[in-house]
Amino acid sequence: MEITVNVMMIVLTVALLMAFFRLVKGPTLPDRVVALDLVAAIAVAIFAVYAVVVDQPVFIDAAIVLALIIFLGTVAFARYTERRGRP
Repeated sequence: MEITVNVMMIVLTVALLMAFFRLVKGPTLPDRVVALDLVAAIAVAIFAVYAVVVDQPVFIDAAIVLALIIFLGTVAFARYTERRGRP
């Protein structure tokens, strides 16, 4: 299991770096918002993997709260872009 966890952490870290690069370099605001959403989702996955490794369910709770905040942020951005298009 240790090898699997290490491989998962490496893959998640590489994905996090690639998403962070898109967040910084993204040409438009929607690109940056999607990249930020992806960075946060990867952070949730890292929390979940870490919770399994250390056998602490409190990290799962933190991951669930973070996922809820991500969802609310995405909905807020969608409403913002919808209203911005109207005069």
